[in-house]
Amino acid sequence: MEKVTDHILAAARKVIAVHINYPSRAAQRGRTPEQPSYFLKPSSSLALSGSAVERPAGCELLGYEGEIALVIGKPARRVGMEDAWGHVQWVTASNDLGVYDLRYADKGSNLRSKGGDGFTPVGPALIPAADVDPSGLRIRTWHNGELVQDDTTEDLLFPFARLVADLSQLLTLETGDIILTGTPAGASVAKPGDVVEVEVTAGDFSSGRLTTTVTEGTTAFADFGARPKADDTQREEAYGTREAVGLAAVVPVLTPELKKKLESVATATLSSQLRKRGLNNVSIDGLQATRPDRRVVGLARTLRYVPNREDLFATHGGGFNAQKRAIDSVNEGEILVMEARGEKGTGTIGDILAMRAQMRGAAAIITDGGVRDYSAVAGLDMPTYFANPHPAVLGRRHIPWDTDITIACGGATVQPGDIIVADSDGILVIPPAIAGELVDECIEQEKEEAFIFEMVKQGNSVDGLYPMNAQWRARYQEWEGTKGD
Repeated sequence: MEKVTDHILAAARKVIAVHINYPSRAAQRGRTPEQPSYFLKPSSSLALSGSAVERPAGCELLGYEGEIALVIGKPARRVGMEDAWGHVQWVTASNDLGVYDLRYADKGSNLRSKGGDGFTPVGPALIPAADVDPSGLRIRTWHNGELVQDDTTEDLLFPFARLVADLSQLLTLETGDIILTGTPAGASVAKPGDVVEVEVTAGDFSSGRLTTTVTEGTTAFADFGARPKADDTQREEAYGTREAVGLAAVVPVLTPELKKKLESVATATLSSQLRKRGLNNVSIDGLQATRPDRRVVGLARTLRYVPNREDLFATHGGGFNAQKRAIDSVNEGEILVMEARGEKGTGTIGDILAMRAQMRGAAAIITDGGVRDYSAVAGLDMPTYFANPHPAVLGRRHIPWDTDITIACGGATVQPGDIIVADSDGILVIPPAIAGELVDECIEQEKEEAFIFEMVKQGNSVDGLYPMNAQWRARYQEWEGTKGD
């Protein structure tokens, strides 16, 4: 097999990198892009396998990202996806290195953070693109001998042919240009003395291990211009998780204690207390439930559909669209709330995507539109709240448009991160800032109502009892003392 040489590196007039392309990385970052986005790396950042890379003096966070590199074999300008792969000559391994300490100064360009000399090693061997299936590649990365990244190209957000075709719509991809195609989950930070290896395989083909050794820079940055600085946000981004950095976990808005309290009170009680605070328009109305016996509490994630327009559906309705991105990024215990404008003439969720949401741990799906495959959806453990069953596919009336924005559902405004509580009485949207105080007063209200119910059951009139006057309140306090908590 041919090897990456200085001649190959010199032929690269452009090095183009993709931000997020692997579902595992999107899940780790907590965002799934609708379209690919790119940045440029200078060709002077290219290096051969076996090279050393310097962590600049004063920098703490030299991040590595194992990636598959595509080497363009013939110019591509405004090519279609069906022809795009034919413009790729070689596939090999790459390492998209960068210092997070300088990201703050880049404003998104990544020039300072990812453009350093030696920050883009590629190689060592070149795999003929014509001999492999671009959806059948495997990428692995080792950090000091430990396997830290292992993924395939089977379910990329943006297949390689799409990247080539997309880029060619705006600029000419020239012979020798290199495209870095994104990194899977597992990228982290390398320190001086560490060795990072990356390998791409496709059946019997292998790039061999691309090896890079990290050294410590000794020349300090000059006083002029941006200088390195790191904070906990950059450390978390660089290492992948707060735990990997040794940072304390973020305290969730919906703590287990708060969730347990909310599960213990009825939505009718919550509604009463919300009304006392002037919040009257916080119920999602007009829906039915596949599991009316369930009480559900979770944080809202949101998805918005807009009315179908055929030209826009062609660009937004297919592939890994907003609906699929929302389903594929919902997390354990979250509730996906959909804005369908109350349109009942088509489905907004079906059995396969509902099953995917359940497998990801979603607490529920709420839509003010229709549900397809009703029997299968109703058979899932995860509740779905919906307007009506309907056999038609989404595209009859809707385009999946956007995620994690403020939406309207069933007459209520819902924001990402709102607390949703649903039971047989209905569905409520609770602002997180007041949830703790609200539920404590609900618990007290239900204690009082349990006393009132018992007194009525014993034959007492509701006059002065419901609501309680001073005499009845004194009796309640005595009763509560005997009952305890």
